Amino acid sequence: MNKEVAVKSRIIRYLLVVIGWLAVVLGVVGIFLPLLPTTPFLLLASACFMRGSPRLNQWLHQHPQLGPILVNWHQHGAVTAVVKRRGMIMIVLSFTFSIVMVPLWWHKAMLLIGMAVLLYCFNRLPVVELQPDSASVAEADENP
Repeated sequence: MNKEVAVKSRIIRYLLVVIGWLAVVLGVVGIFLPLLPTTPFLLLASACFMRGSPRLNQWLHQHPQLGPILVNWHQHGAVTAVVKRRGMIMIVLSFTFSIVMVPLWWHKAMLLIGMAVLLYCFNRLPVVELQPDSASVAEADENP
């Protein structure tokens, strides 16, 4: 019976790692595609890696590009102003392109309503400004 539990546990861990990597890939793709959100996929990857592979979770949190997004969200429940501004611009651009491309007026109306709801929800995200670390402050003070 213990052997069966160990096998199930190992299978679940592997499954969590696979789901985590899939979420990382989708999160990275979301950096470039405006309608695919980056942060939720990275949060999913972090949650899967926490349970499946703490080593991968640590790697994800220490990644130079992906780590700050997770740290901001975990510590502050917020995004930076730059991320928020870029997100709002990409939402407007992608929805505007879609509205121009679809032929039916009711599709255009649905897209317009969807854009308004998404912008409203996205705009409600709290904003946190990154504090410079002590090394960069010391370097700035030393150079006149």
